[in-house]
Amino acid sequence: MLEEFKKFIMRGNVLDLAIGIIIGGSFGQIITSLVDDIIMPPIGLLLGKVDFSNLFLSLDGNAYASLAAAKEAGAATLNYGLFINTLINFLIVAFAIFLLIKQVNRFQKPVEPEAPATKDCPYCQTAIPVKATRCPHCTSQL
Repeated sequence: MLEEFKKFIMRGNVLDLAIGIIIGGSFGQIITSLVDDIIMPPIGLLLGKVDFSNLFLSLDGNAYASLAAAKEAGAATLNYGLFINTLINFLIVAFAIFLLIKQVNRFQKPVEPEAPATKDCPYCQTAIPVKATRCPHCTSQL
């Protein structure tokens, strides 16, 4: 069983998938930093010094100075600012993947359709090989 597991792990597809997951996780962290540290501060400044990560709605009706204060008090909150950040993260990652796939598809050779291997006999409509000169079913000359 150990030998079978070793063969499974060493197959190319499994290794490619593992590498893809590791790189994808790192890419996600880079995008999160890009959104949180580069994109959202200027947007917050343009919208009147709003910190999106601190936008929340307290469900218990009390007012809290920050999301951290609400969490410390144990209040249930709707964190719509964090949701906005996560949504922007997703859109950036989706757009980056779109661009990557578009480039990969551009470099791949177009797949040419195969020539048909059979044709129909004009007399009996039986499928016959393309190179046939006589129909094996009705024996007509082609």
